[in-house]
Amino acid sequence: MFLPNKFISPDRSLLTIGGQVLLVLDKPLSISGAWEAAKEWREVNHHHAPLPFWWFALALDSLFAMKAIRVTDGLLERNSVA
Repeated sequence: MFLPNKFISPDRSLLTIGGQVLLVLDKPLSISGAWEAAKEWREVNHHHAPLPFWWFALALDSLFAMKAIRVTDGLLERNSVA
């Protein structure tokens, strides 16, 4: 689920989707704004696997657990590298 395996293709793994979310978080975005930006990025870059909101939310949970993102004033943003 987190990493690709024989049941989860690479473009649907949470690690891949999390990386795509980090790419679109070049500025603070609302959760729905980040979801729309990630779906748009996937379409432009020919990742046609569906991205349901619950799978996107799991990717956000993973990023939050890794301290890669934070929520400030209701907006998602990347954590700076120490």
